[in-house]
Amino acid sequence: MSTSPEQTPKWKVIGPGLVVAATGVGSADMVATLVAGSNYGYMLLWAVVLGVILKIVLVEGAGRYTVATGRTIFEGWRSLGRWPVWYFAPYIVIWGFVYAASAMSSTALPLVALFGGETWMWAVAMGLAGFVLIWFGKYRFFERITAALVGLMFVTIVILAIIAAPNVFQVLTGLVPLLPDAPNGIFYTLALAGGVGGTITLAAYGYWLREKGWDKPRFLRVMRIDNAVAYVVTGIFVISMLIVGVEVVQAAGVALASGDQGLLELDAVLRERYGEFIGVWFLVGFWAAGFSSVLGVWNGVSLMFADFMGNITGKGSDHADSRGHGKWFRVYVLWLTFPPMLMLFLDQPIFLVLLYGFLGALFMPFLAITLLPILNTDRVPTEFRNRWHHNVALGITAVLFIVLGVYQAWNAIATVIAG
Repeated sequence: MSTSPEQTPKWKVIGPGLVVAATGVGSADMVATLVAGSNYGYMLLWAVVLGVILKIVLVEGAGRYTVATGRTIFEGWRSLGRWPVWYFAPYIVIWGFVYAASAMSSTALPLVALFGGETWMWAVAMGLAGFVLIWFGKYRFFERITAALVGLMFVTIVILAIIAAPNVFQVLTGLVPLLPDAPNGIFYTLALAGGVGGTITLAAYGYWLREKGWDKPRFLRVMRIDNAVAYVVTGIFVISMLIVGVEVVQAAGVALASGDQGLLELDAVLRERYGEFIGVWFLVGFWAAGFSSVLGVWNGVSLMFADFMGNITGKGSDHADSRGHGKWFRVYVLWLTFPPMLMLFLDQPIFLVLLYGFLGALFMPFLAITLLPILNTDRVPTEFRNRWHHNVALGITAVLFIVLGVYQAWNAIATVIAG
């Protein structure tokens, strides 16, 4: 006798949630958490936990819309009028171009440290590897590879945290909400919370539910378990990074550089303190974190683009061209892979970088704000609409991300203007 989805053991239902969480944790998040730990100790642990909770709320909302209606999140956005389309169209094109170049370079750095060679060569190789795996691999294959990469990066960082032997009492003191006594301390804290687990890839969750076949109302409980477990795993991973920042980086008195270079500097610290094997092991975990993000974006954001193009060309979300491995999916995979390789050899165009930073900073408030009307009206059946606690959580999330988004967008403009 077959088992219904509701009776499926919890440990068997982990799938799209793990993919969306893994995709969102890249090298930039790892460095930000390490720097937070090395600068402020465990003071900002509560912000990491808050970030996990905020992402659970957002992803659950996006997933619930798809499960309740069988529709995609873009169909939900479009029901709000034309303005979401005017935001999303330039965002997905520009974001993909700039992000892809950055992701390929990030994934290449640990390989250069391990095997030598030029960064651009490994970056191109990683882009081509992602292209081949996503172009030819179906969702189940993609999910399994991502799960393996997640396992590798999770075990690597958690064991590093255990080796660092933190004082448990000191770690727990970080759950008391405090702000660093530094200029723009509140925005730094919000940025740390907001960086735990992705931006546009949060909205890809519904598309992965559809690919998995979990886009029916009977999968609501399964989806919620999947989402919660995935972000708990993400929380443990990021807390482990914070512990490494405190117990290894801070203890060594090293100031890590911002960006991916900071992870290479951590590798040097680990080799000096624990030996060559630990350093090599960390680089492998670093690579796994980067490559899981490459695969997640190449697959998930391509699904979003295919749906976007299918809808604006009048074919709808269920047309073959709007689905995985359809025409528009493949167009975006090509867009992510080959044009951004030019940025590996040239200076980044200032205008594109400005738009990337500006539009990217506004995506989280965009998602939080749009989920409120989508999940509170007849766009979803009554039994799937927000309860009061959903609205409170989404409202708080929207306010926090609006504040952070405006601040980050302003910083993006100011940075480019300053040269």
